Amino acid sequence: MFSINRILKNLAAFLFFISCNSYQKMINSKEIAPKLKAAQKYYDDGEYRRANRLYEQIIPSYRGKPQAQRLIYFFANSHYELGNYYLAAYQFESFVKSFPKSEKLDEANFMIAKCYYMLSPNYSLDQENTNEAMEKLQIFIDNYPNSIYSTEANNYIRELQIKLEKKDFEISKQYYTIRDYKAAISSLDNFISNFPGTPYRENALYYKFISQYEIATNSVPSKRLERLEGAKDTYEAILRYYPESLFMEDISEKLDEIQKQIKKIKENNT
Repeated sequence: MFSINRILKNLAAFLFFISCNSYQKMINSKEIAPKLKAAQKYYDDGEYRRANRLYEQIIPSYRGKPQAQRLIYFFANSHYELGNYYLAAYQFESFVKSFPKSEKLDEANFMIAKCYYMLSPNYSLDQENTNEAMEKLQIFIDNYPNSIYSTEANNYIRELQIKLEKKDFEISKQYYTIRDYKAAISSLDNFISNFPGTPYRENALYYKFISQYEIATNSVPSKRLERLEGAKDTYEAILRYYPESLFMEDISEKLDEIQKQIKKIKENNT
């Protein structure tokens, strides 16, 4: 068994060496037609790095010829498959400018937008690429409302919108984390107002409530009743919109304390 495994490994290494040697000879060759055939084979086999390098070499020889449109598209897409999204977007944009009547025009425009979607970073980082991706996706949808890619483009926009909402929510939540409760309430109010349909609305209401609770229960007597009742109003909003909220146990305990303090203040006032 050991000898068979060794033979197989040696054979695989030999075939790999032959493959690399053959590819290197193709790269160094000045014959265009064989390179075109090899590039297509590599592309079809998913060997995009090799295909990409060959396309880069042969495209200048085919400019102005019928094959150019197909080659430039494959070249752009090979960049996309390799994760070179900036280069892919640039090449797809070049394709659109060069072939404005192409049957693949809507697909190429979609791929431009998709490249920027792929460049969108984690929500905690700068979102310039996210905003640019959303803009390009919206332009695509406006220009090609009946495209087979419009549903996918809309899904990407929604996904990116949620990412932006998460970033804004986390910024607002950070005020609570550093115990700047007034700033947290103001920021969370703005967030809820700006994004009424956001999936982070329940969380925003929760952090608003506990920020109000912290301020109210530690307020000077002259402001305590008003602030306690404000916190109670937020509790009722959570209960109304999210009756099965995961935060219900915590906010219900805090509501008990709020009601006790309200009752005590009102008794003292009478």
